[in-house]
Order: sequence, then structure tokens, then C-alpha cells
Amino acid sequence: MPPRAVALLLHGGAEHGLDAVPPWRLAYLRMVPFARALGAAYGGHGLEVRLLRNRVRGWNEPTLPAVQDARWALRRVRAERPSLPVLLVGHSMGGRVALRVADDPDVTAVCALAPWTPEDEPVEPVRDRTVLVAHGTHDRVTSPKASYRYATRAEATAGRLARVEVAGESHAMVRRPAVWNRLVLDTAARGLDLPGRDGDLDHAWCERNPHRLRTRL
Repeated sequence: MPPRAVALLLHGGAEHGLDAVPPWRLAYLRMVPFARALGAAYGGHGLEVRLLRNRVRGWNEPTLPAVQDARWALRRVRAERPSLPVLLVGHSMGGRVALRVADDPDVTAVCALAPWTPEDEPVEPVRDRTVLVAHGTHDRVTSPKASYRYATRAEATAGRLARVEVAGESHAMVRRPAVWNRLVLDTAARGLDLPGRDGDLDHAWCERNPHRLRTRL
């Protein structure tokens, strides 16, 4: 089947850091299972999955190399797969990058996992996009409260938005991997209009799993 959509995965990093990102860095490897899950679930439906490895580790205000890298990757996707819708999946700093570059014209959906969302993070980039913000309640690296406040601010801007808490989960997302995979797959299906969607990001689905998830928006 020819490609009909693209998923671009963005890994985490640090606030500061100019060291290169090798392929064995944990933050990068953490995105590999999501790439495999997306390919297994929707590759047969035409989803092409790409995993970006940043040049350097840090966010590094004001140059923002991770944002530059993501925009470069989106330009490359556009050149190679023109007019295809794009899903961004980012974890931690990668979640912030995904939310920041969602204003790219080909992006239709964003899945931000345990995102780093400072109080001044703009919400305009997610205008009219499908957005999922998911955070573990025991995250001590990025703030679940901050991502909730971001989601609250972005609710009126995004086309549709869900904010989900994964109860008892930490920043590494290793305690309930099936839950995180389900959230990513559902966002891909909803945001890219893929066939064979396995469940929806709706309140009813969250209620059927009260021991794992709580929805706030």
C-alpha cells in the first residue's frame, strides 16, 4: 500500500546540553517501541513511521536545536511525501518540541507523552490540531500539574484535545507500557483518520479503565 500518512517520533533530552545524541542513548531508545507499535498496527494501512535522532541533547534556549531538527525533519517529510498528514509523537522534551512545531501545515495531530510544558509555553501552534497530552501521576522529572495547565490553556485553541493521567506511572513509562502504546495508537488513528481504529480517546474508554487512567479534559 502506498503511504497515506506519516508518524514522526521525537525523543527527550535535557534543558541544556551540547553533547551529541548517540543511537544508544536511553531517551532515543525509549521511542523505539512506539515506532514498532505504530508500524505493526498501521503500517498495513499506509502509515510510514520515522524516528528522529537530534543532533545534540539539549533544548538550549535561545537557539533551540531540537526545534530546528524537528522542522528539518518535517521539511524532509514534505519533500518526500507531499501532502500527507503527519502525526507527531514526543516524550518529555520531545513532547515540548512536538507541541511547538505543530504549526507545520502538514501536522494534523500531536501525542505529547509526559511533556515538558513551562508556564510560558505557547498554545497557538496546536490550533485546530488533534492533541493528546498524557502524563504519569508519579512523574518527578516533568510536571503533571504543568501539563494539565497547558492542556487547560490549549483546550480552546486545539481542534480537539484530551488530557489523560496514567495512574502510578513515572517519567520513564515502563510500568504500564501497554497503556502508553494504546494512547499513541488511538491518537494516530484519530488524528490521521486511519482505518481499523482500536478504541477512541473518549471519556467512556477512560471510565472502563479507572485503575489505569483518569481524564481531565
